[in-house]
Amino acid sequence: MAKVQAVVFDIGNVLIEWQPERFYDRVIGAERRRAMFAAIDLHGINDVVDRGGNFRDTIYAAAETHTDWRDEVRMWHDRWIEMAAPAMDHSVRLLRALRTAQTPVFALTNFGIQTFQIAEPVYPFLREFDRRYISGHMGVIKPEARIYEMVEADCGVSPEGLLFTDDRIDNINAAAARGWQVHHFDVPQGWADRLVAEGLLTEEAAQ
Repeated sequence: MAKVQAVVFDIGNVLIEWQPERFYDRVIGAERRRAMFAAIDLHGINDVVDRGGNFRDTIYAAAETHTDWRDEVRMWHDRWIEMAAPAMDHSVRLLRALRTAQTPVFALTNFGIQTFQIAEPVYPFLREFDRRYISGHMGVIKPEARIYEMVEADCGVSPEGLLFTDDRIDNINAAAARGWQVHHFDVPQGWADRLVAEGLLTEEAAQ
């Protein structure tokens, strides 16, 4: 394998837990949540935001299209930060340990323009990447090939020099198809073990 020259982090479910279903289970109950998600493709609507669509306008328009669920759909906007929580502390430590070791660290994330603005002050580590590739600003989302091409063109690192972690296998497979080194993220410890195995961190630094 080629030597890793930069490490690329997804954010949702890698650095910050992203579990909208869990939020709605708590707020409206699991039975109503299941009914709502069966009736409305909320994740598909969120893809519009991640492509650069205005967050409030997109979610509020969806609420008016599904008036039986208007209040609940609006929560996706009004209480979004409660869905994007909490931070995954071990992963954040790994990000910082890599930076201490002077390994370039990038973010590649499906994230809206406005949602990222909401998240930044809550999660200061989002400002600590050497480069950030935010889908909302790029107008394209993972796992579309174009987003990986744009990263390659901008960062100056060859595909085989990039080590990318993401919780979604479709995103991982798309990167691997371009020659990136990949790690399918499950739990932070597994990612820590991979970084140690690659010689990027010592076991102590990966704690």
